Amino acid sequence: MKMLSWMADTTPIERSCNQDIRQRFGVAPIPGKLCGAHLRRLGHMLCAHNDSVRRIGSSFMVTGERSKGRKKQRWMDTMHADLKTFSMHADQAHDRTKWRHRISTEDSATKRDKR
Repeated sequence: MKMLSWMADTTPIERSCNQDIRQRFGVAPIPGKLCGAHLRRLGHMLCAHNDSVRRIGSSFMVTGERSKGRKKQRWMDTMHADLKTFSMHADQAHDRTKWRHRISTEDSATKRDKR
């Protein structure tokens, strides 16, 4: 955000909201971009062969019990939450074009200039 506010030539006295600056330059919100990156990695894992390291590591079962208290957030818990925000299901990852289209967050700053 510092770079964008510097480019917008705003000072701390002006108190410009981050959302206003992001909208001015056409930059997508960071949480949406992170969810898209998470789901892109999940798509790679789900489309991998069953004997690949990615797939074996995701289905690896650890023996023992989890510690008491608040449970640590696991990677798959985050993936399920991200799938829920994008209203998708993991089975849709096999259709690559639809998957990429659904997880992409539009960012006008990175769009190609079509002249």
